Amino acid sequence: MKYLVIHQNFPGQFLHLLHHLRAEDGNEVVFISEPNDNHLPGVRRAVYRLPRGATEGIHPAAREFELAMLRAGAVARAAVTLRDLGYRPDIIIGHHGWGELLELGDVFPGVPVLGYYEFFYHLDGLDVGFDPEFPSPACFRPVIRAKNAVNLQALAGGGWGQTPTLFQWNTYPAWARERITLVREGVDLAACAPDPTAFRRRLRIGDAVIAPGDRLVTYIARDLEPYRGFHVFMRALPRILRARPDARVVLVGGDGVSYGARLPSGTWRDRLLAELAGRIDPDRVHFVGKVKYDTFRALLRRSDAHVYLTYPFVASWSLREAMATGCAIVGSDTAPVREFLSDGRTGRLVPFLDPARIADGVLELLDDRGLATRLRRAVRREAERTLDMEDCMTRYRTLIDSLVRQDAAPGPARPSA
Repeated sequence: MKYLVIHQNFPGQFLHLLHHLRAEDGNEVVFISEPNDNHLPGVRRAVYRLPRGATEGIHPAAREFELAMLRAGAVARAAVTLRDLGYRPDIIIGHHGWGELLELGDVFPGVPVLGYYEFFYHLDGLDVGFDPEFPSPACFRPVIRAKNAVNLQALAGGGWGQTPTLFQWNTYPAWARERITLVREGVDLAACAPDPTAFRRRLRIGDAVIAPGDRLVTYIARDLEPYRGFHVFMRALPRILRARPDARVVLVGGDGVSYGARLPSGTWRDRLLAELAGRIDPDRVHFVGKVKYDTFRALLRRSDAHVYLTYPFVASWSLREAMATGCAIVGSDTAPVREFLSDGRTGRLVPFLDPARIADGVLELLDDRGLATRLRRAVRREAERTLDMEDCMTRYRTLIDSLVRQDAAPGPARPSA
């Protein structure tokens, strides 16, 4: 079967799907994206480039939509080139977030489109206004509403959708959910298997050396920013470090901003270190930046307490991988995390906005090894039950096949669990 996959940053959310498709005989996969250095054998790349940036002085609420339409046109031109070379896909799969799919129905009429719907923005009740430290001014409300413009264009354009969690599915209006199937993103359970011997070995990551007797606290995010609770985690550290002189903390993540507003200058790391100057021992708190995947897995396997915090927003892949690795997890008591973890059964859930309670959760796992061991085993079993990659890929392929056959609509998929 012929697959056309689109995401501005190859391979995006489709890495595991691409591995699955490459393993099957007879599949032809073409991927349209902006240029980058990533490569997968057996996947042909078609590159597009934005012709320009947003118009200078354009209304802030219109800027994102203008860029989406520029992307839509650039992707359509790349698709026309493929079509003129004789390529016609059986299905088009892509991410709706940046407008890249909006014109593909004009290029390949009749070809089914399966779009990834990641998040539908709301003025309240989710990420906006969640953290009182960062109130959203009234003048920003039109910008928030406009962030759904691409979503709404995609939903009006037909095709089918998929999303990976019930939380994300529920952010969409009821009328939209009727055309969005929940297909969970799995995790490679073998690649992320626990390794009990990791606690008996010395681990070096950057300038951090973790000895077998050290108690290791880990925090991982793409970028160190408020959406992922970096600020509240940092404020929890003085108490953790005071209570446990044997504790070391390793923080993985860049200094950019993936979600939310950017600082006028500097980084969130600089700001929090200045705020907490003299209260954090730099010899025991290690910022290692972004790390290779093997290093990431080694860190999770050695972690005594792994902290995962997020606004009511899209959950990170790292949470799934921490579960599969059998980490003792302290998670934020927010809706996207509650979908994965149950307090006292598969992790400890704490209030996102309360550094003292975050510290309590970490210290409880460091002090009570029996509890930590029980949670590790339980969260690994939960990953095996709900996140097995093969099971998730089977459901994904069932949805794809139903769309390609076009003999019946797949039907809305509200999961029972």
